[in-house]
Amino acid sequence: MTSELPRMVEVRQRMPSPRVKDLVSEIRKELRRVGLSRRIRTGARIAITAGSRGISHYPEILATVVDEVRRVGGEPFIVPAMGSHGGATVEGQIEVLRSLGITEENIGAPILATMEVEEVGRLDNGVPVYLDRYALNSDGIIVVNRVKPHTDFKGKIESGLMKMMVIGLGKQKGAQMIHRFQAEGYHKLIPEAARLIIKRAPIILGLAIVENAYHEVAIVKAIEPERIEEEEVKLLREAKRLLARIPFKELDVLIIDEIGKEISGTGMDTNVVGRFWIPGESDPEAPYIKRIVVLDLSEGTHGNALGIGLADLTTERAVSKIDYRATFANALTSGWVEIAKTPVFLPSDREAIATALRICGPIEPSEAKVVRIKNTLELERLWISESLYKVVKESPELRERLEVLSEPREMEFDEAGNLLR
Repeated sequence: MTSELPRMVEVRQRMPSPRVKDLVSEIRKELRRVGLSRRIRTGARIAITAGSRGISHYPEILATVVDEVRRVGGEPFIVPAMGSHGGATVEGQIEVLRSLGITEENIGAPILATMEVEEVGRLDNGVPVYLDRYALNSDGIIVVNRVKPHTDFKGKIESGLMKMMVIGLGKQKGAQMIHRFQAEGYHKLIPEAARLIIKRAPIILGLAIVENAYHEVAIVKAIEPERIEEEEVKLLREAKRLLARIPFKELDVLIIDEIGKEISGTGMDTNVVGRFWIPGESDPEAPYIKRIVVLDLSEGTHGNALGIGLADLTTERAVSKIDYRATFANALTSGWVEIAKTPVFLPSDREAIATALRICGPIEPSEAKVVRIKNTLELERLWISESLYKVVKESPELRERLEVLSEPREMEFDEAGNLLR
């Protein structure tokens, strides 16, 4: 069976890596720079947002914000701001936070979770805008989120503070409202709704995080409400520059060990794999990949397999872990059911990989361009096929970018036919 597969070489990728050296001090400095003490009166109840993404040092970031709010006399609490994630239930959203290390004990503040929302106002086209009831009835809201390229759409504003205000704090009702308009909802309604929320809700600050290619914090910036939009546009440009990518333009097969909601909103980052299901959306820097194989779901995704529909093949092991209720709730809220469809699944990793190669066309396994990654978030170490190894040796740019860690060798499987990690 191993003759059906190419030999692989382990490499380490060198990627842009600016980072904040003392994160806690930088957060404190930023919050004080924008005058946190002037924005919070003594005894004010301050809602601090927490999302469903695995942001680097997330509990530490939130705990520092909590501490600073309390230092200036406020009474901080955490609100889950994750739309319909966690199966669109209070218990599910609290569990998502717990899986990220965000608990009342770790953060030092209570978590007030609800799926109930109130209408903040309506857009010019009559569309209602909703906000988490606890947040809206607080004395102030601090929006904390990572700014990064979105996995669904491309624009000046993608994933960040404005999206968290509209979809995250909008809970399932707010998320459904935006997603019902599909591409127009992303490009037009998110910015419009965020402007309305800033005007009508007690938003007092945004705290934006930008990560480098190694999933380390590269930038942390506190932003006044009236400057959130213009600053987020700038931060998104920098986030795109720092994004980790696969260092090849064309692949026959991409093997992904795991996908998960804590890795990317779509399980696998579409900016990395180059597959977008919305017409007209694309990333010119992403590779063209003939076949994608997903081997497993991550532990942190809790069965949410959103994004598995982007794969061509998967395994019985991955399918057996799917929580269809959570996956379908997420897909139906987004309005794009394609990303929750189950692809063809095979009994083992070996059979799934061999099948992917077989349906790529008339390619000899030894000549196939194959890359294996753990997930789309961790791209420092990856495995490349022998044919790509030859390409690296002939390219000065790739030799500079990739450090070779092993000689070509056969893929290794256990008795069940699953790859040894």
